[in-house]
Amino acid sequence: MKRVPVSIEDYAGHIMKCLPQGGCLLSTSYNDVLDTMTIGWGTIGVDWSMPILNVYVRESRFTKTLLDKNPQFTINVPLPGADVRKILGYCGTKSGREVNKFKDLDLHAIKGEKVDAPAILELPLTIECEVIYKQDQDPKCMSEEIKQRFYSMGDYHTVYTGKIVNAYILEEDE
Repeated sequence: MKRVPVSIEDYAGHIMKCLPQGGCLLSTSYNDVLDTMTIGWGTIGVDWSMPILNVYVRESRFTKTLLDKNPQFTINVPLPGADVRKILGYCGTKSGREVNKFKDLDLHAIKGEKVDAPAILELPLTIECEVIYKQDQDPKCMSEEIKQRFYSMGDYHTVYTGKIVNAYILEEDE
């Protein structure tokens, strides 16, 4: 397996197209327990003079439990034309507390290069991040429209700001 380094700027547009469709995975690990979840919200930018990725993880998610213990994660993105709907659907509806998503979907977890979180061969564009800031959402600071549309059952998000420390595409050796 080889990693082909990429510039995040070259893929930011592609990632921003995938996100609103729930087309990316956020993966992390702790003590050899891996988990991944589908995400559809996030931002790419620059904060504190560093390239960052903001991700949103609901309080109820098993991934949050792992992420709070190991503040490192990867964002796993399919390349254009790849059909990963089955993977994204399963990872968006099943909890890592109850199932092993990697085993159930036969996903190939590849050890992160600079973080202790897995890359996923089936979604080979990989962004490695280290959490540099996190904040629980404050419902009092949200518009009523947003609360009604996205939080009628509660279960707010924690926003994690990840410093981008690496970006690459996984390719199988020939």
